[in-house]
Amino acid sequence: MTAAENVCYTLINVPMDSEPPSEISLKNDLEKGDVKSKTEALKKVIIMILNGEKLPGLLMTIIRFVLPLQDHTIKKLLLVFWEIVPKTTPDGRLLHEMILVCDAYRKDLQHPNEFIRGSTLRFLCKLKEAELLEPLMPAIRACLEHRHSYVRRNAVLAIYTIYRNFEHLIPDAPELIHDFLVNEKDASCKRNAFMMLIHADQDRALDYLSTCIDQVQTFGDILQLVIVELIYKVCHANPSERARFIRCIYNLLQSSSPAVKYEAAGTLVTLSSAPTAIKAAAQCYIDLIIKESDNNVKLIVLDRLIELKEHPAHERVLQDLVMDILRVLSTPDLEVRKKTLQLALDLVSSRNVEELVIVLKKEVIKTNNVSEHEDTDKYRQLLVRTLHSCSVRFPDMAANVIPVLMEFLSDNNEAAAADVLEFVREAIQRFDNLRMLIVEKMLEVFHAIKSVKYIPIVESEIKKEAGELKPEEEITVGPVQKLVTEMGTYATQSALSSSRPTKKEEDRPPLRGFVLDGDFFVAASLATTLTKIALRYVALVQEKKKQNSFVAEAMLLMATILHLGKSSLPKKPITDDDVDRISLCLKVLCECSPLMNDIFNKECRQSLSHMLSAKLEEEKLSQKKESEKRNVTVQPDDPISFMQLTAKNEMNCKEDQFQLSLLAAMGNTQRKEAADPLASKLNKVTQLTGFSDPVYAEAYVHVNQYDIVLDVLVVNQTSDTLQNCTLELATLGDLKLVEKPSPLTLAPHDFANIKANVKVASTENGIIFGNIVYDVSGAASDRNCVVLSDIHIDIMDYIQPATCTDAEFRQMWAEFEWENKVTVNTNMIDLNDYLQHILKSTNMKCLTPEKALSGYCGFMAANLYARSIFGEDALANVSIEKPIHQGPDAAVTGHIRIRAKSQGMALSLGDKINLSQKKTSI
Repeated sequence: MTAAENVCYTLINVPMDSEPPSEISLKNDLEKGDVKSKTEALKKVIIMILNGEKLPGLLMTIIRFVLPLQDHTIKKLLLVFWEIVPKTTPDGRLLHEMILVCDAYRKDLQHPNEFIRGSTLRFLCKLKEAELLEPLMPAIRACLEHRHSYVRRNAVLAIYTIYRNFEHLIPDAPELIHDFLVNEKDASCKRNAFMMLIHADQDRALDYLSTCIDQVQTFGDILQLVIVELIYKVCHANPSERARFIRCIYNLLQSSSPAVKYEAAGTLVTLSSAPTAIKAAAQCYIDLIIKESDNNVKLIVLDRLIELKEHPAHERVLQDLVMDILRVLSTPDLEVRKKTLQLALDLVSSRNVEELVIVLKKEVIKTNNVSEHEDTDKYRQLLVRTLHSCSVRFPDMAANVIPVLMEFLSDNNEAAAADVLEFVREAIQRFDNLRMLIVEKMLEVFHAIKSVKYIPIVESEIKKEAGELKPEEEITVGPVQKLVTEMGTYATQSALSSSRPTKKEEDRPPLRGFVLDGDFFVAASLATTLTKIALRYVALVQEKKKQNSFVAEAMLLMATILHLGKSSLPKKPITDDDVDRISLCLKVLCECSPLMNDIFNKECRQSLSHMLSAKLEEEKLSQKKESEKRNVTVQPDDPISFMQLTAKNEMNCKEDQFQLSLLAAMGNTQRKEAADPLASKLNKVTQLTGFSDPVYAEAYVHVNQYDIVLDVLVVNQTSDTLQNCTLELATLGDLKLVEKPSPLTLAPHDFANIKANVKVASTENGIIFGNIVYDVSGAASDRNCVVLSDIHIDIMDYIQPATCTDAEFRQMWAEFEWENKVTVNTNMIDLNDYLQHILKSTNMKCLTPEKALSGYCGFMAANLYARSIFGEDALANVSIEKPIHQGPDAAVTGHIRIRAKSQGMALSLGDKINLSQKKTSI
């Protein structure tokens, strides 16, 4: 083991600007100074030893003049000093001076002050010299009977550590601790003793647990946690023991400690897949979410519930608990509510959909009574979307949901109103029986609509009623239609700023107010709707006079709107697009040709129907893919594994959850390597110096979420001893070096590994650069320096594919201020292949449906989205084409626009795309 990897229990912050004192001045302070100066001198000695100084001359001084002192601060510092000071000679023999130290600590273990006894026992856990520990064993044993719990619990830890490292010093430790545990009353002492038995003698631990298994609920939470760990390990290694201990785990679900309940529920799920066990664990998780105030805890426990749902056998059990899960909606945090609604939606079935809709309707009504808050609007939007999904999956519910949602149209929250309109548009297209209800509600709400930004889409149902409604009513309701362009897509209105109306303006009807404010897009929508209604009216009413009168009234309205737009009355003049649209509608009504009639009344509705059905198919396809992922496929010829017949050594292949969680915390999670050999660890090794340099260095870059660990291999290629060989690093970008690597001494042709930790703060390309400096032993020259190559940190380690709605994408696109436009420069000739290559190299997800990308027209446009682990959004729009005039082998051309909130993210993604498209081969 190299010096850089020695076990370190103590970390001390060293002031960088202080000058190192001389050994003579330190000796003088330690011999003749008062307690305060001795304390300061001892601190300096500790810092110097940690920095690699040896200071052998001070050892006897400290034993003679500092060790006998009774000051508690000095005693604490001495414990640190004896931990780090070299205790052996170069040939591995114990220093003679350490006998005096050993005697001093034997006295401290018999000291009347419990703090000195306890801290000395803690120090003994860190000693690795059996010769020092042997004379202290009787005193350590005696501490198990001390009156104070602080001494007793540290005595247990000391005995456990000594037994683990040097079993011959205390061979009867398990028996001793078992007897101690039986008679002990203090919770922390019992916990330490029980933990020792788990690791040292599991059978004794089980014997003790068997004697008190009925009293487990009365134990302290720290002891209960250790009991849960023991039961898990025992049942994991020996499944036949499950029946013996599973009742105990059930009882611990009722513990007063949230940590115990959480661990017990997790253990119960791994030990049993019986519906009653899953239900009890899920119920425990739900109670934890509701009772815990910390939102992070709520999110973690919600993730456990989502993991349970992923198992096909457990999903049905959780379906019965949907109503309990919905109790979590009382939490004000939006992220918790979002996850809860998604979970409830995944679990909803025909058995509980009615109850779910009732609860969601109540939540919707509650949001109206709450004072306006940013999260309230977003929560309302979430509720609307959830109700929308429920109604699409269970059409019988639509009639109950629509009346409640229609009230949102008069709401100031435009986002919720837009979601309601999308839902209403889909409902009216799919459910013929609800059209009358929707029309009725629309007529009630229309006069109260306050926002022009999103215009209601009710043209199809108005046409259904056109023969029965009076012309005035039809014209009044006219503007509730959204334009369909020639390509079959829906035109969106630009977000125009509107000022607060004055007292006089507040009396205007909404439609007139919008037009006078310059929002002529609504007037163009009105013209389209009037045209459709008029054509429908002509088809329904046979009397020529009424037909002409109706058409003339509609044309008069359009003409007056055109005049108004050209006049100086509105705040903004009418745009050319809107003029063309209204003029086209006037022309259609003048001529009344069958072709135009067909386009306006049939083709438009068919394009809406196609769009909705494509969207529905896309959703079904994604749900199918999700369910396929969850299904555990077992081949017909796979051997059946019976737990009872499995040999003990085969059980080890099962994953130990406690071990996995420990590895995850340490950042040593074993990731499955990709089949591609380039994706192996060797791909992450960066050569830092040349083979002919005196010092060769290479680094393995290990990324673990917010940390980067650089494992640098340093090789001395010379025949000289290199002293104070130091790796000096600096960073560029949002990277921060956590600590300076320690200096090393390298023998001729020796090598060592140096680890350096770097913290990452945001998603952008970071660069780590630096050099290696060293002194050559015996040379009088200055320090030597080898400059290292730069290490580039890949942004792809932090970016994950994500999904969002079209509305959210458009909103973010408008809000994000940083844009990076990348020109396509590739030798690929297929549009779809190029898009797939970009998705693979940037880790982004394509939001544009596959149906929209299918077919071939020489042009392709797609929206991409991804999210970093820091919560940063990245958007991209790919616009590419195949220049047909250059022949079939012409390369793809076009550009990719990237938008992000931060400049670093936009630039880094652009660099990544530029690099990846250059590497592409046909």
